Amino acid sequence: MTGRVLLVSPAMSVSLRQARFDDGGPLDDTGVARARSAAGALPSAARVFVSPGERCLRTAAVLGLDGVPVQELAGLDVGRWRGRTLDEVGAAEPEAVGRWLSDPGCAPHGGESVRDLCARVARWLADAQDLEGRTLAVVEPEVVRAAVVDALGIPDSVFWRLDVPPLTVTELSGRAGRWNLRLGRPPAAGGSD
Repeated sequence: MTGRVLLVSPAMSVSLRQARFDDGGPLDDTGVARARSAAGALPSAARVFVSPGERCLRTAAVLGLDGVPVQELAGLDVGRWRGRTLDEVGAAEPEAVGRWLSDPGCAPHGGESVRDLCARVARWLADAQDLEGRTLAVVEPEVVRAAVVDALGIPDSVFWRLDVPPLTVTELSGRAGRWNLRLGRPPAAGGSD
């Protein structure tokens, strides 16, 4: 059996536009409009999951998806940096930010390391690969990055080099622990059946 997982990144939010570590802020007007125009363009799925963060929940709702929140798909826990901009944190803790961006095992903010996130998402993907039918999940960009790292078996050190634009679809298909990858198309492009 071939598993299919479509990962949809959330629409643009106020926090994302400000390069702010997610603080549960709302989608911006442009993000809502783009998600509204993409509603109905995604292929049908046997199940829909969603990261429990506000921008993913709201994106799923605007897309017309009734997704089940899944904690394993939560965004990266950035601890005490939550709600602050990267510039603010970089000015206050430049060495910590440098370590965080270069060492996937580092979590100077007191939250979760990139390596831990990648392992968490890999466990979820292993289970999802065995599910019959298509799985669709609206997830944070860092969850998409972690899924790509796992699917391709690439080092977690490349995590920050993977760009995930807002409101794009990354498709994984595979079986027996081997994934194929289709990245970053807009929802309006539909999906393969």
